[in-house]
Amino acid sequence: MSCARAGGLQTVDARTPAVLVLAGPVTRDEVAGLCEDVRGLLEGTRAGVVVCDVGGLGPPGLGVVELLARLQLAARRAGGRIRLRDPDPGLGALLDLVGLSIEAERQPEQGEPAPGVEEAVEPGDPAP
Repeated sequence: MSCARAGGLQTVDARTPAVLVLAGPVTRDEVAGLCEDVRGLLEGTRAGVVVCDVGGLGPPGLGVVELLARLQLAARRAGGRIRLRDPDPGLGALLDLVGLSIEAERQPEQGEPAPGVEEAVEPGDPAP
């Protein structure tokens, strides 16, 4: 017996943002399809946020800025927004330079526990 996989987007809990992995370079012809993907993820999950993993886009440039601006516009038109995961430090500076404000996921600093991890305190430890 075989089971056919249902077409369309995955079902995701409404509190869990969907993730769209962007691997570059992205051509102009692919931008419209990615915008449709963002709209579909927002409508399918009703999470209000699509996390765009931009770690694979390569070096930041104006093409990347244009792509992210279009994705943000598509998300806003669908009633949501995008958030960047693993952005290059230069990308953040470039986005600031052109005046495009897109939220990025906070990465834990070196030596800092990951979010949701509590550090154990031993009896007799001094208070911070």
